[in-house]
Amino acid sequence: MLDTLSAPCCFVRDAFYDTLGWANWLGLAFASAFYMYGFGEYVNQLVGAPALALGPVTVSAAQTIGLIGAALFIAVNYMGAKETGGLQIGIVLTLLAILGAFTIVGLLNADLESLRPLAPEGTTGEVLPVTAIVFVSYLGFVQITSVAEEIKDPGRNLPLAVIGSVVIVTVVYALFLLVLLAAVPNDLVANNDTAVVEAAELLFGQYDIFGFGLGTLGWGLLLLGGLLATASSANASILSSSRINFAMGREKIISPSVNEIHPRFGTPYKSILITGSLIIVFLLFGNLEILSTAGSVLHLIVYGLLNIALIVMREAEPADYDPDFEVPLYPVVPIIGTISSFALIAYIEPFVILLSAALVVFAGAWYLFYARQRVESAGVFAGWILDRSEEMPDAAVAAADTVRPDAAKAADAGATGDDFRVMVPLANPRTEKELITLAGAIAKQRGGTVHAVHIVQVPDQTPLARAEENERLDAESKKLLEQARTDAETFGVPVETHTVLSHRSFEEVFDAARAFEADQVVMGWGPTAHGRAESRIDELTHDLPCDFLVLKDRGFDPSRILVPTAGGPDSALSADVVRLLREEFDSEVTLLHVLTDDESLAEGEQFLEEWAAENDLADAELRLEDGDVETAITEAATEATLVVLGATGKGLLSRIVRGSLVLDVHEDIEGSVLLAERARERSMRERLLGHDEE
Repeated sequence: MLDTLSAPCCFVRDAFYDTLGWANWLGLAFASAFYMYGFGEYVNQLVGAPALALGPVTVSAAQTIGLIGAALFIAVNYMGAKETGGLQIGIVLTLLAILGAFTIVGLLNADLESLRPLAPEGTTGEVLPVTAIVFVSYLGFVQITSVAEEIKDPGRNLPLAVIGSVVIVTVVYALFLLVLLAAVPNDLVANNDTAVVEAAELLFGQYDIFGFGLGTLGWGLLLLGGLLATASSANASILSSSRINFAMGREKIISPSVNEIHPRFGTPYKSILITGSLIIVFLLFGNLEILSTAGSVLHLIVYGLLNIALIVMREAEPADYDPDFEVPLYPVVPIIGTISSFALIAYIEPFVILLSAALVVFAGAWYLFYARQRVESAGVFAGWILDRSEEMPDAAVAAADTVRPDAAKAADAGATGDDFRVMVPLANPRTEKELITLAGAIAKQRGGTVHAVHIVQVPDQTPLARAEENERLDAESKKLLEQARTDAETFGVPVETHTVLSHRSFEEVFDAARAFEADQVVMGWGPTAHGRAESRIDELTHDLPCDFLVLKDRGFDPSRILVPTAGGPDSALSADVVRLLREEFDSEVTLLHVLTDDESLAEGEQFLEEWAAENDLADAELRLEDGDVETAITEAATEATLVVLGATGKGLLSRIVRGSLVLDVHEDIEGSVLLAERARERSMRERLLGHDEE
């Protein structure tokens, strides 16, 4: 599965050469201008702004408002904004609720007879031309793949995201439009840029609550929906365009200087300004139909070439192409996709077709005279032809050789060791030394290596690979990792340092553990470790990639260690860690077992003695208590400098409803607490309700 930045362009690039970035980039710019024009139409319903004359150009009220909105979104992306993903999710859920309410009211008033005949002027007369125009509404699906390198398990989740989005949106669009056309007169819909707002006012106006008509409510809901839809789509398109610019710069299709990162905001400001300027120009000189069709035709070209690229990749079978997901009914599906994509272009306005054709010619000329001397990737299709030069026509071989880049793409080589790997995610210099001390001691006793990983969160607008060139981030990361290396080397263990850039922070720990093939992770216990919603969702949907040790540091001192246990894999991991610490620091170890309500003193003694023997801790001090578990642990911890706890067996629902022993007891303990959790596969029942070991 392709998991790289701006994946559509890179996929076509791998099959052919680097020319599609232009179509994708400008297509998004046209689409953004279209969305902002629509945004202006909806806002104008509220304010009724007048048209403006700017010299020879007359700017409508919708265009004026759209220009103001575009400038605002360009500024937001220029300065950077975190957590935009959560905002987008909230907007989508709100839109679905509004559309659902409209659909229900519309169904109550629908007259299916008004839909007949289905296509009075034939499919080629009106249906297909309109399909080509509204295709701009569907172009966002391919942009899902532009964040492929940041998606967990892209081989599974990326196809689900793309296919699921297409199915859901198609069903919602079709049902919404069906209800709209069946519930209101056609005259209200025809040639009306804000028809849904007036339709909602008409439909909701037939109902009242306590004598108050709901027409204004329906008008307001659909107006809000239009504002949210157009604004969020425009913002997402601007965000995606910066990633496409980065991909083009990284592949040297355009000057890499376009991707320069702002020293203060950490965003690719030049790319955003260039894209923003294009959007403003398109808004000034375009109308709704030209903007929508221009965005549509450019992305129809992208979609058509994506389907051809799929066929090329499947037939050529390059060595590094091993997809996790394969298109069903191959080659029928990509052939139909290719034909339908290019066929719809024929129904676009001729002026827009000529404009798009000129862009394709420009992209080809740009590649031949500028990019070909700089890019390092060789297209699979050309390579496939050249490998079969004796079988191919001379003209095809000559063409493939002509467009071949001057330099071949170099393959990155890497080696991985077989030693025990302890990964330490670092963020706070104040806690670095304690975490590295713990990891270094474990690695020394295991004969392993410490991997110190600095995870840096960057704004959503900044492509990850481009952020690597930010000098401030680089200096901070080097300083932190150099200190980590110095601290770890006091144990005489090998140390490897890494900087990982991510649009996420906590979740990236799991991905980094998989990427570096860690056997154990030692991390700090802070606000992001268990308190955020993302961590609970991650707990529900994912298994740990390896064993985790989470340190609540109040001064790391392993001289006197307390190990509460009730059995189970997490307690066994606690014992493993304690043995290593005892060997390294000559620690005094106390094992604590709190009797359950139905457990006798003799049974408790037998359990604790057997557990100690099984875990090679028979020489430790054994301690039995009864009563409240949390109280017993807290009291015993007063005599210890470090408490090592196995993670609770309670699942997600149990933690939410009743809380977790581990998450509660650490607040009452004055010393440091080390939470140990063993990696294991868990069923959905265990994730929700927990396991029964305790």
